[in-house]
Amino acid sequence: MAASNSIFTISPSGNVARISLNQSLSPPLSLPLNRSSSVALRPKPRSSSLVLCSTDESKITAEKEIPIELRYEAFPTVMDINQIREILPHRFPFLLVDRVIEYTPGVSAVAIKNVTINDNFFPGHFPERPIMPGVLMVEAMAQVGGIVMLQPEVGGSKSNFFFAGINKVRFRKPVIAGDTLVMRMTLVKMQKRFGIAKMEGKAYVGNTVVCEGEFLMAMGKEE
Repeated sequence: MAASNSIFTISPSGNVARISLNQSLSPPLSLPLNRSSSVALRPKPRSSSLVLCSTDESKITAEKEIPIELRYEAFPTVMDINQIREILPHRFPFLLVDRVIEYTPGVSAVAIKNVTINDNFFPGHFPERPIMPGVLMVEAMAQVGGIVMLQPEVGGSKSNFFFAGINKVRFRKPVIAGDTLVMRMTLVKMQKRFGIAKMEGKAYVGNTVVCEGEFLMAMGKEE
């Protein structure tokens, strides 16, 4: 049986109407939308801009372009060896401070000791493995403390300054030839009546603590 291409509808009044499927249907109604209910169907255009991200590779490449001898700045100089000699009474072979790189009057000082194979203690400590003696590390730190204590802000002088004692000293890592010993000494307490000062000290190689402890400084009376 051939398929019918017509449909029949019955109206409420009982009349039958025939509608051919070949007839063109009227276009669908278009409902206007107000501004609040309108929908934008336009496709969003693609952005052609590029986003550049910094990577570790670019940083490494930039570092490789700079020669290694130019990558690191030298320590600053607040006091050179000649100024240090004017403050400390020590002389060769017992002057163990090469440069002051930071100084806060009456409060603290940071200084360096360049440890070299030419230091006179290495032939005996030890011939096969040159290690800076711990007692000399403590002495070097005490000399940095002396730079703080012998200044006019504290009232000290070369003729009446003494290293009186140490407490809680710990050696964390060996210091060998070729290292740069960075020492910070800070004044914690000052008893002028008794002429005693307490200081805290830390010594570093790079960013590693190699020695730390508490120091007592005595200031004798002028005669």
